[in-house]
Parts: sequence; structure tokens; C-alpha cells
Amino acid sequence: MMLWEEILRAVFGSFIGTVGFAMLVHVPKRAWLASGTIAGFAYLVYWGCLRLGLSDPTSIFLGAFFGSLAGQLCARRMKIIGTVFLMSAVVPVVPGLGLYRMMAYLGRNRIADGADMGLRAMISVAMFALGLGAGALIVRMLHSRSLINHHI
Repeated sequence: MMLWEEILRAVFGSFIGTVGFAMLVHVPKRAWLASGTIAGFAYLVYWGCLRLGLSDPTSIFLGAFFGSLAGQLCARRMKIIGTVFLMSAVVPVVPGLGLYRMMAYLGRNRIADGADMGLRAMISVAMFALGLGAGALIVRMLHSRSLINHHI
């Protein structure tokens, strides 16, 4: 498969999955397109970082950071609470596979493998939280210094 096809599939899949999630949790209809678009590009950042050889936790941080930054800016612009965009826009970047694998290893009584996978998953979860927090912090700092229009 060619690179552009992979990119298109990743962005489109993230977009569709996030719009579906937004519908499921009753996100306002006017936010569906923005949430899906932000999620698609947040996943593209994550995926692109992995393709460039960055570690999974670093890629998760950067994807979550981008999703948080874009989501916070979009929330201010659309006058919708930021949680709406954060919750739905970063769905594709959530490190759930590591937690699933940890439980699968523990269920097979492979304790050492489960512990290793659990530690990796917790590092990814921490990087995810740091990415979300860093994006929100930067938008808040820019907003408080009037670098972002207060009318937005």
C-alpha cells in the first residue's frame, strides 16, 4: 500500500470513528465535523511520529498535545466547553491496546510479560495526560496574555 493511501485511511478512519463516538455520547451536532477533523489530524501526528521513528510514548504525547491544542482553540471559537472536543478528538490516540495486552498476559498467567506491558501502558497513559494538559495550558496562557482574541 502506498504511503498516501495509508495516510488517507488513517485520517478517514479516525474521523469516522470519532464522529460516531461523538454521536454516541451526544456531542452537539455542530461540533461533530470539528471533532472528527481534529481527531483525524491528531492521529496523523501520532502515526507520523511513529513512522519517523519516535517512541510510542513520545508519539502519544505529540498526538494528544495537538488534539488538545486544536480542541481548546476550537472550543473557544465555537463557544462550547473544551471537554467536548478533548473527549472526542483524542479518541484515536488513547493507549488502550497496551492495557488490553497487559490483561491478556495476566489472564494467561504470564505475570512478567503482563507487568512489563502494564508499565509501558502506564507510561503511555501518563504521556497522554501530559499532552492533554500541555495543550490546554498553552491555550490558557495565550488567552490570558491576549494573544488569542478574548471575543473568541
